[in-house]
Amino acid sequence: MMQTRFHAQRLFDGQNFLDDQVLTIIDGVITDIDQNTANVDVIATGLVVPGYIDLQVNGGGGALFNDSPSVNNLKTIMAAHAKFGTTAMMPTLITDKVEVMQQAADAIAQALAEAVPGIVGVHFEGPHLSVEKKGTHCADYIRPISDAEWQVLSRQDIGQVIVTLAPETVSSDDIKRMVNLGIKVCLGHTNADYQTTQQAIDAGASGFTHLFNAMSPLQGREPGVVGAALINNNTSCGLIVDGFHVDYASCKLAIQAKPQGKVFLVTDAMPPVGTNQTQFALYDRTVYVDNGKLTSTTGELAGSSLDMASAVKNTHQGLGIALDEALRMGSLYPAEYLYQNQTTIRGELTEGKRADMVVLNDDLSVKETWISGQKV
Repeated sequence: MMQTRFHAQRLFDGQNFLDDQVLTIIDGVITDIDQNTANVDVIATGLVVPGYIDLQVNGGGGALFNDSPSVNNLKTIMAAHAKFGTTAMMPTLITDKVEVMQQAADAIAQALAEAVPGIVGVHFEGPHLSVEKKGTHCADYIRPISDAEWQVLSRQDIGQVIVTLAPETVSSDDIKRMVNLGIKVCLGHTNADYQTTQQAIDAGASGFTHLFNAMSPLQGREPGVVGAALINNNTSCGLIVDGFHVDYASCKLAIQAKPQGKVFLVTDAMPPVGTNQTQFALYDRTVYVDNGKLTSTTGELAGSSLDMASAVKNTHQGLGIALDEALRMGSLYPAEYLYQNQTTIRGELTEGKRADMVVLNDDLSVKETWISGQKV
């Protein structure tokens, strides 16, 4: 048994800001909280908040998951994002060959078996997408779902699974089949009309991938995917708040339109996070980094160099969202989406929850990151 008494001089537990809280952590889980500051093992100066949870991470630390779907690559990506407060992530494989999907699933399964800190499942972004809204994805790999993909998606050793798909390319029956497997189905890279999108939601699709980006827009006579996302109160939306992907006014509109808890922050991060990289290879192209903006040689945005600490800071300072709500958008709300209809042990710092914590400086930059009660 490993026990730590952790004194947070200032704590945000996911709901309230509190002073002088001492967390007793046993084997990575918070078992008790009191205000007895005697005999503590750690004193955290700064604001202690729940660890950030990023459900869309393509890369970091110079590594891209697609390039080398391995445990070592996962460790590199996780370590890069942990510096910015991410304590749990969904490594994201963008559209690729089925063999690469199989390798990615093997890597995730191994990482989970080895209890690699922070890896909780996998996000397959594609390959069943709309060519018209492919963004930086490779059209050559976009394809209908087949038995080979079903073999990957049906695995029970790869943790929680998110699949991003275009509902005009995947039938409602197949969406139902995914949902019955426990998969979270998100709609994205889609040119579907409102009616097709609504049919997918009725079949069990519950989320939208990087809202506003690579999806049919809201228009007066055709609400499109964006309209369906905003009007369906039971669906959740991932939002990239980096100032490049979505105008801040549109971000604020989405947050106002959706019920509280139904918009969460994602990074859609690429290899430059945590590095000084100015370019990297993606498929047969080069992606250039210019003041934080990633642009492919074919002209489109190619993911982001955003980290979760910056996403929270941008949401608070750029969008004017209250700090407690911005923090929940980076922690509690993605946890609630990922573990919907289950008891989530992430996203809050209360008894019974995992001791995934971030210590923030006054400027909301990250001072320390703790995963399962261990400083990383």
